[in-house]
Formats: sequence, structure tokens, C-alpha cells
Amino acid sequence: MRWKQITLVGVGLLGGSLGLAIRRRRIARRVVGFVRRRASIAECRKFGAVDYATLDLLEAVAGADLVVLCTPIAQMGSLFQQLRPGLKPGAIITDVGSVKGSVVKDLEGLAEKAGVYFVGSHPMAGAEKTGVAAARADLFVDAVCVVTPTRKTNRQALKRVEQLWKAFGARIVHLSPSEHDKLVSRSSHLPHLVAAQLASLVLQPDSPKTQGLLCANGFRDTTRIASSSPEMWRDIALANRPNLTRSMDAFIGQLRTLRNILNRGDERALGRFFSQAKERRDRWSKVAASPSPE
Repeated sequence: MRWKQITLVGVGLLGGSLGLAIRRRRIARRVVGFVRRRASIAECRKFGAVDYATLDLLEAVAGADLVVLCTPIAQMGSLFQQLRPGLKPGAIITDVGSVKGSVVKDLEGLAEKAGVYFVGSHPMAGAEKTGVAAARADLFVDAVCVVTPTRKTNRQALKRVEQLWKAFGARIVHLSPSEHDKLVSRSSHLPHLVAAQLASLVLQPDSPKTQGLLCANGFRDTTRIASSSPEMWRDIALANRPNLTRSMDAFIGQLRTLRNILNRGDERALGRFFSQAKERRDRWSKVAASPSPE
């Protein structure tokens, strides 16, 4: 599979990693990037993320076979409206958004009106670092990429998007947009909220000066993702609010149970709590380390 032109709308960590992977694997003859700052054009050139970068959105999408939206999800709808006049008929649009319900609903309808095809996708890959300087060509190798087709999805467009992610070394999982959002609210979105809250609590300004000195590897590992983009995670939390609040309620309920165990000094219950958590994580870790069939 080879595309004539792939356009990346947004060339940060994910967009930049896509550009590097596309160019390294020669998946497209030309990779074009849309950026918002003039300085970003030089950064794209420096790190080799695209063949050509521009501040002009219509110029960026002109002639593209595939357009990948790599922006915060709250911007995708308005950006699509802006780039729509520059799309060629039959072009394929996909995204890398962490919430699929609202994105798929909005963009599927807009794409249909524009005479193009939209396929929702979400690569489960990333880092707390942002910007094209943090991009890696191997970011998607062995990562799960969720593809969220609906009854309206064009089958040929779906096949081509799947082939794209497979070419990067990703493993494809099919979920409905609603099921995707329910599951990631627990496994991805809730951990970000917990990490952010923990960092805010422990490192609050009125903490003793020695508090930070006692934050070792456990604290560093647990709160690493709190350094992610605030704008991106604000949009994600709001877009997946119903699922995320339900996940928070379940988490808070289990914290209350754990607090009662501690208050009672229940040694056996506390031991079972830690043993169960270790067993479940160890079992998941072994499965996650082994590529699963598609």
C-alpha cells in the first residue's frame, strides 16, 4: 500500500511520529504537515517529520489522499469545516483522538456532506512529552490501535486505514465508539486524573520543603503522566465526562472500602487487597507483553 499524499493536521508528538514512520517506511510519496506557528515549520524540517510544512490549512490538504487529524479533539470539528473546501473527492479522513463518540458523530456527518470518508481511530501510544522534538518513528510498533467503524463507514476506507496502522507495526482492535469511550475512561482517562490529583496534593506550595526530596521512584512513576498537555487532557475529560465520572465514582467507592480496612487495622483484608492487585497486574503485564491476534 502506498499513498500519493498524506497530510497531518498538527505535527506534535503523535503527528510527528506518524510523519517519521510514514517517511521511514515510504508509505506515501509526500507527507505534508499543517502547523500553527512559523517556528514549527523549522522544527518539522529539523526533525524530518514531513516533506513540507505550511501555515495554510487549505494548501496542506490540497491533493491529499489521506488526512490525519492530530489536534486536541475539541478543535477537530472546526478544523474540518475550515479544510473541507480543499479536500479532493473520495479522500479519507482519520484521527488520533482519545475520545471517539463525539468525534465520530460529528466528523462522520461532515465527511458525508463533503463527499469524503471518515474512519475513527485511536492509537494507544504516546508520552507525557509534547511537540515534534519528542516524536519517534517506532512509537506505534506493537501498540494497540483501536478502529471504530459504524454502519456508515465505507468498507474500502476502513480497510485502507487499518492497513496504514498495520504498516506502522500496530495491532488493530475493533470497538464501537461508545464501547471505546467506556473502556478508556477506566484504563487511560482515570489514571490521568489520579496522577494529576496526586501530584497536586503532594507537591502543593504549602508542603514542607523536604516533601519533594522524599518523592522517589514510586511517586515519579505514578505521576509521570501528570506532565502531559493540560489542554489536551482538559478536552478529553470534558468529551468523555459521563463515562469518566462513573469510573471516578467506582474508584472513590473502592477507596472508601480500603480506608475502612485501614481504620479497622484489618491485616488479612489489607493483605488480600495488595495480593489481588499484584496478581491482576502481573497477569495483565504478561498478556500485554505478548502480541495478540487481531
